[in-house]
Amino acid sequence: MVISLNNLDEESNKKHPFPCPTTYRTALTYYLDITNPPRTNVLYELAQYATDATQQEHLRKMASSHTEGKSLYLSWVVEARRNILAILQDTPSLRPPIDHLCELLPRLQARYYSIASTSKVQPNSIHICAVLVEYKTKTDRINKGVATSWLKNKQPNENGHKSTVPMYVRKSQFRLPFKPSTPVLMIGPGTGIAPFMGFIQERGWLKQQGKDVGETVLYYGCRHENEDYLYKEELAKLLKEGALTQLNVAFSRDQPQKIYVQHLLKKNKENVWKLIHEGNGHIYVCGDARNMARDVQNAFYEIVAEYGKMNQQQAVDYVKKLMTKGRYSLDVWS
Repeated sequence: MVISLNNLDEESNKKHPFPCPTTYRTALTYYLDITNPPRTNVLYELAQYATDATQQEHLRKMASSHTEGKSLYLSWVVEARRNILAILQDTPSLRPPIDHLCELLPRLQARYYSIASTSKVQPNSIHICAVLVEYKTKTDRINKGVATSWLKNKQPNENGHKSTVPMYVRKSQFRLPFKPSTPVLMIGPGTGIAPFMGFIQERGWLKQQGKDVGETVLYYGCRHENEDYLYKEELAKLLKEGALTQLNVAFSRDQPQKIYVQHLLKKNKENVWKLIHEGNGHIYVCGDARNMARDVQNAFYEIVAEYGKMNQQQAVDYVKKLMTKGRYSLDVWS
């Protein structure tokens, strides 16, 4: 069935969540977000289509602003990771019209990945580094990452045709210094290593061209050396070839005491200070914004305070100044 959306509000500039005309299958497969837990306003609108009074009240309570309703929404929807399909399955009397459902569901958002290669070395390809998300919810359902699962199942050739991926490149300020001789200090645990693979490859390429290349230092972290050490062989090769000057790896679960990248920074604090203060080096941090980026920043405060002979506020101001000058760059997500 071919469908189309019409905006009844002539003054509204709101765009359609998907190109029209289209089909319900196309809209739900490629354009609408059916995998994330729906917001309370969606539950409120859906409640009217539940024919069972108890189930209708259950949906309305979760959509309310009352403390009990908020708590119920948090436990039954958010923590249980119930998406719209799970809610429909667990609320048998809920039968919303497909057109209203498509109207309520948000548009599927683009997924951003750091490019893990350089066009200097690989001009005809783009590499990305991503974790394949797959987990069991509290309701014993298997949830999978939308983009990573889709990419995993793509083949270079499908049904005799070249496979395509809809994408665009977003300009980023997260890039190497203009002068190759400038030292760089990179901190990227897990898939946060992605942009640094491109950085290291490019520094190695510049070195091969006879350029004066500054120190290229990487701090990487993962749980276990033998399980999730990404690019292990490639990093060893880059270190041997001199593209990478120094490689510091923190394995957080291979010993009783957890070790993270911020611990290695503080362990090598004198060298870190020399690189950023005396060498005017650039700092790059990529990965988890909630914990890692904050802990790394606190480690820099400590190092700057100790070796710069500053108090806490002066150390904070010093690091902020590095950020303002573009010498402390972040590519983080939560």
